[in-house]
Amino acid sequence: MKKHNGMRPQDVVVLMKILSLKERVWTYVDIAKDIHISSSEVFEALERCRLAKLVDESKKTIYRLALKEFLLYGLKYVFPVEPGPVVRGIPTAHSAPPISGKIVAGNEVFVWEYNKGDSRGQSIVPLYKTVPEIVNSDNELYELLVIIDTIRVGRAREISIAIEELNKRLDGIK
Repeated sequence: MKKHNGMRPQDVVVLMKILSLKERVWTYVDIAKDIHISSSEVFEALERCRLAKLVDESKKTIYRLALKEFLLYGLKYVFPVEPGPVVRGIPTAHSAPPISGKIVAGNEVFVWEYNKGDSRGQSIVPLYKTVPEIVNSDNELYELLVIIDTIRVGRAREISIAIEELNKRLDGIK
């Protein structure tokens, strides 16, 4: 049995990509191409997720309750984030849908740094370096990652909205 060295940020991105596909059939190559990592990285990510009991033995079925527990209670401790300097980028956390439509955030804007982005705000380091590039072509994945960033960096009300949105998606309702 392979030693479990803990989760890596790209593991969460892989799981979110699989969730965004809903019931569509996928391969490691499909996931790798969509999130700009190698097939072997996808395989290793899913192996770590299997060892963490977030996916089944086939690595095709996500244990949604376990994933929800990890995202709600472990994510911000395993992958903490602090807002950085003001940069150009893509909105995230409470600054982007689906969270932004449910709160009044004032002037505080969070972004993933990206030179092709159209917003300015405090930088939030994405879970994986390819995130700003990949979300433009996948709105469902973008919203899932925004929800996750809200859990990582948000205040109580924002986190409450993010949990509600996460529950909708994990329960298959949108």
